Amino acid sequence: MKKIVMLLAAVCTMCIVSCNTKKEKEQEAYDPSEATIDSLRQALTQSQNESSDLIETLSQIQDGFDQINEAEGRVNVENQQGEGANRQAIVENMAFIQRTLRLNRELIASLRQQLRNSNQSDARTKAKLEEMVENYNKQLEEKNREIEELRAQLQAKDIQIAEQGEQINTLNENVGDLTRKNEEKERQVAAQDKELHTAYYVFGTKKELSEQRILEKGEVLKTNDFNKDYFTRIDLRVTKTIKLYSKSAKLMTNHPAGSYTLEKDAQGQYVLRITNPTSFWSVSKYLVITVK
Repeated sequence: MKKIVMLLAAVCTMCIVSCNTKKEKEQEAYDPSEATIDSLRQALTQSQNESSDLIETLSQIQDGFDQINEAEGRVNVENQQGEGANRQAIVENMAFIQRTLRLNRELIASLRQQLRNSNQSDARTKAKLEEMVENYNKQLEEKNREIEELRAQLQAKDIQIAEQGEQINTLNENVGDLTRKNEEKERQVAAQDKELHTAYYVFGTKKELSEQRILEKGEVLKTNDFNKDYFTRIDLRVTKTIKLYSKSAKLMTNHPAGSYTLEKDAQGQYVLRITNPTSFWSVSKYLVITVK
């Protein structure tokens, strides 16, 4: 699969080179205005950025499947140990698998949306990407079935262990207590993981943001008394681009330079592209943008 991602990168590069060659030939035929040149340059830059976003999402999805396979292998090894299995390690690996499956599902949905919004003119490349999305969906469903079967095996083993210890009430109590603790820990880890990768964004006019107490006297998020429900909640690992639907945009919250770009789409409207999510959200998990 990594070879496919590398191949895709090569195809995208060839498409860009092709666009360059085509543009050069067109320029030989006539002398375009400066505005036309800027428009072509903007379209080419957008195509390059779209290709980079697609390749990055593909890599994230494949890395997710690789990590799931590794965790599944660790569970199978422990499961073969019988009564000597490390139950806690099994619980933690199963929880990790569930979280990563959920993330991959979101990334695949994001990839599908990226393709819908893409201005990629190469029909063959787009068709190949759409085919990969479908294959990823099939791989995800197949992996879900595998994990459910594995979960059923583990549950059956838990029942067997409990049955063997029925004559010892203390052992039964310990097993039940351990199960409850594991379930609670799994819920806590899942909640912590979700919170760790959650961010919030909002864009609007100064008037709109002031009405929600997000902007006060030109200062952003001055107090905690702002309308948090006005923000859109996202998984920062998944959401990398935000369409602002405006020809004027300005970030009001502090985010490190070099971790994002503000660029215009084919309609001349701004799109925020987060190129380094870890750095971008390191200062604040809230993003506020003013538009006109």
